[in-house]
Amino acid sequence: MSFWSHCSCMYSTSCPSLQVISLYRCQITDSGLESLSNSCSTLKDVNLLYYHAISDSGLRALSQRCHQLQAVRISNCKGATGIGFQGCSSTLAYVEAESCNLAPEGISGIVSGGGIEYLNLFGLIWRSGGTGLGTIGRGFALRLKILNLRMCRTVGDESIVAIAEGCPLLEEWNLALCHELEKLHVNRCRNLCDRGLEALRNGCKQLSVLYMNGCVKVTSTAVEIFKCYRGDLTVEVEEKMCIGPSWSLCV
Repeated sequence: MSFWSHCSCMYSTSCPSLQVISLYRCQITDSGLESLSNSCSTLKDVNLLYYHAISDSGLRALSQRCHQLQAVRISNCKGATGIGFQGCSSTLAYVEAESCNLAPEGISGIVSGGGIEYLNLFGLIWRSGGTGLGTIGRGFALRLKILNLRMCRTVGDESIVAIAEGCPLLEEWNLALCHELEKLHVNRCRNLCDRGLEALRNGCKQLSVLYMNGCVKVTSTAVEIFKCYRGDLTVEVEEKMCIGPSWSLCV
């Protein structure tokens, strides 16, 4: 047993009511995390940042046995795909997963509990077969308020549309450096403000058309500044009720 696995066992036997723990850069094994999850089922906030030895096996033990879990940080944990979150508790509201090698099924697993409010996927490492970002908007992230997709360079229009339609409570959405995004519909997005418009202006360099009206928190001054800086981009006030590829029957 490794030193840190031994430490986790000590925590689990001496602190059965433990609710918050930071294992930042602690290279304990999945078995150590499993032991911790078994004995500290009241855990609510777990920090696993730079926990390179973790896999979906350890995450599965944590998400299945800690039914009060509210926040998990797994940024830079390269060995986990996120699938271990599948079937997590509805209490899980905060997940930080920067620079992770998440599978499409892993992203689906993270939101599977239905309680996610904050999701940070900054610098998501692209996997063959797609990013799976569209799954965020398919019914399980209805409570999502903040979504960070900064430097998720392969995010495309289809994923953007799915998230926009499926996350009605979304208040802040970082799409900076999303290089593939060409068209964005933000009609009647009541929580889009000047700061969000500025982020779109500076970060989405391939954006060519922005459909926008009814955004009550966006000022006319911010719109004019946006147009001034992005003369290559067209701002349309119309709201398209049907969108699809150029060969579709939608008109």
